[in-house]
Amino acid sequence: MKKRNLALFAGALWFATALSVVAQSTSSPADNTPRRATVADPPLVDSANTASASMATRPWEWGPFFQGGNGIGYRSDFHFTAAGARIGKVLLNQHLDGVFRGQFELAGEIIPYWQAFTPPQGLQPVTVNIPADAVNYTYYVPTGGGTFTGVSITPVIFRWDFKPRRRFVPWFQAAGGVIYTTHKFPPDVLVMHGLPGGTSVWNFCPQGGIGLHYFVRPGRAITVSGSGVHISSASLGDRNPGVNASIMFQIGYTFFSRR
Repeated sequence: MKKRNLALFAGALWFATALSVVAQSTSSPADNTPRRATVADPPLVDSANTASASMATRPWEWGPFFQGGNGIGYRSDFHFTAAGARIGKVLLNQHLDGVFRGQFELAGEIIPYWQAFTPPQGLQPVTVNIPADAVNYTYYVPTGGGTFTGVSITPVIFRWDFKPRRRFVPWFQAAGGVIYTTHKFPPDVLVMHGLPGGTSVWNFCPQGGIGLHYFVRPGRAITVSGSGVHISSASLGDRNPGVNASIMFQIGYTFFSRR
């Protein structure tokens, strides 16, 4: 629990530091020397069309984020935190009609900080049926657990940005990524180093979710989202218990630019 609280504090501190750097980089200078406005340094204005103006140029978007979540079902005692950065490009002008009208975006994420908090190591019951004896035998084997640390990359994110609504741009997306952990994940029956029977340090994470940008000024937005994530090694290891479903929530600060 102490490790989990420390990781949450470290992640929050990292995100707060990133936001402070963002605030310093976008603040006005102390003097009153006039500067020419640029897309990368938009003026502070209160416009009803802030989101539309920012999305109309098919912009690049990038920024830091922090996320956390829980497993579902038999993995409800798994907890996750992560922090990283995202970059994307809106590729199309608005298409379709009605509520589906919007723009297609291609994006990716890199996550240098990824942690999973699982129950501590213990004993797991294993039951074996012996038909000849017509009985079941149960024995206990040591299983792994604890905190797992790694990195993750999501190289492919397909996102549909719906038509802007004043300061809001809702979206939904589908994505696929990979996770590397310093120990085999998820924890399972322990085996001696070098022997077969464990899980894998490599796992895949297909996912899908919804979110929105809230534009605080032209070209700047607070981004929030919720996603369902599946984690599986695709049998790269001898065992593949996986994390069939987890829910992740993300908050970030996003820059938009034509460049």
